Amino acid sequence: MKKIWQKDDNATNILVNTFTVGKDLDFDERLAKYDVKGSMAHCKMLAEVGIISDEESQQMLSVLTEILEEIENGNFEIDKNAEDIHSQIESILIQKLGDTGKKIHTARSRNDQVLLDIKLYLLDEIRKITALTDEFFQILIKLAEQHKHILLPGYTHLQIAMPSSFGLWFGAYAEALLDDLEMLFSVKNIINKNPLGSAAGYGSSFPIDRESTTYNLGFQSMNYNSVYAQMTRGKSEKMLSMAMATLAGTLSKFSYDVCLYLSQNFDFIIFPKEFTTGSSIMPHKKNPDIFELVRARCNRIQALPNEFILLTNNLPSGYHRDMQLTKEILFPAIDSLKECLEILNYTLPNIQVKDGILEDEKYKYLFSVEKINEEVKNGSSFRDAYIKVGQEIEKGAFDFEIGNLSHTHQGSIGNLCLDKIEYQFNKLKNKLLG
Repeated sequence: MKKIWQKDDNATNILVNTFTVGKDLDFDERLAKYDVKGSMAHCKMLAEVGIISDEESQQMLSVLTEILEEIENGNFEIDKNAEDIHSQIESILIQKLGDTGKKIHTARSRNDQVLLDIKLYLLDEIRKITALTDEFFQILIKLAEQHKHILLPGYTHLQIAMPSSFGLWFGAYAEALLDDLEMLFSVKNIINKNPLGSAAGYGSSFPIDRESTTYNLGFQSMNYNSVYAQMTRGKSEKMLSMAMATLAGTLSKFSYDVCLYLSQNFDFIIFPKEFTTGSSIMPHKKNPDIFELVRARCNRIQALPNEFILLTNNLPSGYHRDMQLTKEILFPAIDSLKECLEILNYTLPNIQVKDGILEDEKYKYLFSVEKINEEVKNGSSFRDAYIKVGQEIEKGAFDFEIGNLSHTHQGSIGNLCLDKIEYQFNKLKNKLLG
């Protein structure tokens, strides 16, 4: 297919073409529907301001609607001879409408086209990540409520520390997701600005109406300055990668906890055998491969921001071909993060927690602070009580009756505040999905 920038019949060197096109066509299928929607909004606007006629606009909109239907029905194929999706759609318009089709590119550039496509794609992916995160959150909240009275040892420095509970553990990760969504929401607000009309980064001498395309494409606002609109290429991807890395950090930490708690040395939880894998040599093994792979994948995702920083930091303003690589960095990572959430959502409802864990003799020192607090309630100063209990431990004379732990402050074992966490999460989720 002839390049849209090609001025004669001299074809680009095959090796140069292969290298410069790179993996674009592999990822452009994701952008196809957004490119068509952007062309539809642009086409309407060109007619509104009198650059093309209403008849020409309707002809182009009719063809674009057909292409969009093919894409949404799964019948559209990327032409392997095309330079990119933008070229292919313009080529179809020219093929079907002749000179009228050639007018679609008036007052725009592939630079603002791809900017637009990526932003629309990322906004949709943010909604999908939000929906999967919401599902994970609801599972955690349900498990926290269900197991809130079952005690669990808490650790600091991987040393036995103080009493915790499964309610506190599940609830901690639920609240972590609330903060992760806060960051995702901030990134959504930054991405949700229309770059179309900035052309190659310096605007156009045509009297276009950028408010029109902003409204028709459903953007919150626009990137007003044409130069800055171009500067958001790479920045949008980098900021989303930071939000993804934050969420991935939560999933990785949770998965590490699961791996620890499943091990025989801890033995706090169980999963049905169909959610574990075996060993080729040791018949007793039940390995937590799902959670190890989630941990590994999420640790890779946490490296994304650094990769984007290295890709974009040494560039001046204006467009540079380096930006082509953002797709192959970010798009597979989005897939991976969604797959991690999907497998956690599928697996976690099957978790079984063990009761009576703290009855084991090795956990008796978990209650040292409880004993100190009892002494303080009986009139001792905290420091004197600390020394007294510490000496009892050193002499092997420490003893404490578990009974009922009287923790009632907000966020403690006896007052998880799950309703407060859930309210805040749902309020934020609704903004993200809206």
